[in-house]
Amino acid sequence: MKIAQRIATLLFAASLVVIAGCASTAKHEGTGEYVDDAVITTKVKAEIFNEPTLKSSEINVETFKGVVQLSGFVSSNASIDKAVTITRSVKGVVSVKNDMRLK
Repeated sequence: MKIAQRIATLLFAASLVVIAGCASTAKHEGTGEYVDDAVITTKVKAEIFNEPTLKSSEINVETFKGVVQLSGFVSSNASIDKAVTITRSVKGVVSVKNDMRLK
């Protein structure tokens, strides 16, 4: 009986470790958050690509916990403003960090 209790305790402890390993921290995302961020990044890139006044190859998009960072070199302030506006309109975006620069 004692062996069964020890095995059950070890399995319970192992499951807690596995669950804690999938949780997010301040600097690392959990599995679900990573997938959500990948979806947001894809949606933002698609919206920028579909905007004829923007060159999607000039704008880099990265997402971490819903915060989207835009970077790259663009040709005008209007392009920067348009990219930020488009990004804010995407569902799931918490905030936008604008690190784009003029050429």
